[in-house]
Amino acid sequence: MITFKLNGRDVSIDVPEDTPLLWALRDDLDLTGTKFGCGVGQCGACTVLVGGRATRSCITPMSSIEGADITTIEGLDPQGQHPVQEAWRDIQVPQCGYCQSGQIMQAVSLLRDYPDPTDEEIDGVMGGSLCRCMTYVRIRKAIKKAAAALRAQTSGKETTHG
Repeated sequence: MITFKLNGRDVSIDVPEDTPLLWALRDDLDLTGTKFGCGVGQCGACTVLVGGRATRSCITPMSSIEGADITTIEGLDPQGQHPVQEAWRDIQVPQCGYCQSGQIMQAVSLLRDYPDPTDEEIDGVMGGSLCRCMTYVRIRKAIKKAAAALRAQTSGKETTHG
């Protein structure tokens, strides 16, 4: 039995320890927002947050997530109102949309490390997340919009509380 926190709730699951997190999420926990792309950790379609860090779930064995805090696209914001999700809609990033949950999760992790990212920082972090539709310019624009929204939220909280 492997126990961890998933989208804010405690979960225990009985799967072989070498089962990739991706398949436990999709097949055993019915969270299908995380996509299978390449199966070797190269494309990023399967990206989730483990402890707040972007992690390729297709190559993450269940044995490595015991006690971890995992967030999938379904848990980012129940109403889809996270600033990154809103920016993705406003900028109309997706075409086919297949890679977008992984792109969004990678962007959330990026913005934790770089609250006001440069183009180079965005390209450096997001470069490993592939988009067959080539919406990279819109992805960059959405990340910058989300960054501004997150900074505004933070400055609003600081003003309100101090």
